[in-house]
Amino acid sequence: MKNKKLQMVKVLVALSLIYGISSAEGQKINEESLNIENAVINVANTAGQAVVSISTEHTMKIRGGVRRYYFGFPGRSQFPEDEFFRRFFDDFFGEMPDREYKSVGLGSGVIIDAKGYILTNEHVISEADKITVTLPDGREFEGVVKGRDPRSDLAVIKIDARNLPVAPLGDSQDLKIGQWVVAIGNPFGFAMQNPEPTVTVGVISALHRSLGSMLSRNRDYNDLIQTDAAINPGNSGGPLVNLKGEIVGINVAIFSTSGGYQGVGFAIPVNNAKRILSRLIEGKKIVYGWLGVSVQNLTEDMAKHLGLPDNKGALVGQVLENSPAQAAGIKEGDVIRSVDNQEITHIKDLVSRVSGIEVGRKVKIRVVRDKKELSLEVKISERPQNIMEEVEEEGFGASRASQQWRGLEVKEGPENKGVEVVYVEPSSPADRAGLIPGEIILEVNKKPIKNTVDFNKVTKGLLGNALIRTRRGYFLVKSEE
Repeated sequence: MKNKKLQMVKVLVALSLIYGISSAEGQKINEESLNIENAVINVANTAGQAVVSISTEHTMKIRGGVRRYYFGFPGRSQFPEDEFFRRFFDDFFGEMPDREYKSVGLGSGVIIDAKGYILTNEHVISEADKITVTLPDGREFEGVVKGRDPRSDLAVIKIDARNLPVAPLGDSQDLKIGQWVVAIGNPFGFAMQNPEPTVTVGVISALHRSLGSMLSRNRDYNDLIQTDAAINPGNSGGPLVNLKGEIVGINVAIFSTSGGYQGVGFAIPVNNAKRILSRLIEGKKIVYGWLGVSVQNLTEDMAKHLGLPDNKGALVGQVLENSPAQAAGIKEGDVIRSVDNQEITHIKDLVSRVSGIEVGRKVKIRVVRDKKELSLEVKISERPQNIMEEVEEEGFGASRASQQWRGLEVKEGPENKGVEVVYVEPSSPADRAGLIPGEIILEVNKKPIKNTVDFNKVTKGLLGNALIRTRRGYFLVKSEE
């Protein structure tokens, strides 16, 4: 009997201990949750007051004429030089007057200086004829672009106001996966009928994400922060902040099959903005260092074949003529292992390191060639405007640096029968002519085009207008002069 009582006492003591521990742990979890909740509320009340709504207007002029609508999309006539067809349809249907259409864009921005300087995405204001900035309190101001950089997709606009609330710039270098972050912006513009920004909460899902050319071939989306904090259309340009209320990123994009939020959003690291912010504010040109190579990542099998101890580095697939890389003696097949004494583990490292080096500066580049390590000195030059120095992920092979010609970029076509248009720059001569991605170019000024070599030879130094024949018909690409 005594044993049973003793056992009962032990059980009760054990239960009380377990309950006590559970209660303590539960209390601790509740306190942590409360701390996070209070931090988010504080961020919303402080950093949120520095987030603005940006609306833009852009006027597009559409030339009149029924004939353009008969052979495709507006401005996409298959027979641009056929006078007979032009006269027939003009006489039969009558010439339509020129028209103007206004397109409206919506985005967000964050005040970084009490004097009215606002940081946002370049694509938010890229084609704007008019910019209107609305503060959380409902006041509206006209925005003026002070500086822009399409490559980084960052811009600074200014409004004529003083003593504005400011969100401090943080440090994106020490971000950790799993860290709490808050996305602030104006999704869907004024559909909410309220100028107050929207606050969403999530964590950092990944770092150093690359979207390559998925969004635009003119932009560098190779070092993004991925988050599951809800980012929707209209959030672009708004800040991603930590629980201290510091800006750690600028929201730029969502990955979605529906156009809405699906748990994957991206932001530009704030340190990328800090490097060029003063020049943007001063309206100065943003200059990037350039090496002149196209590269790819190494697989473990490649590294083993090349006699490397690991797959760190960037494998050179092409060295451009008259580039700093060529002058330094870098060759195709070299593996770049370090730049300016900084290790290169991934192709994104190479792009980031070289871009940030001052133009004209000489740096040491360590490469491995034929299983031997070499140290080469390279004088970094300014990245040409018409060069797209690209990188691609494993499995897609080496990307070739592509040169623009009148807003057109091409790649090898099918079976050595022409070249395929992969990109047409908006408002460029190629775009105005009606060319679109996917076209197969067969002739330029009646000269047959079989591959990119032919295309580059024919277009290099070409003056005046160029008549291009594709599988859809003829297009006249006018001179840029």
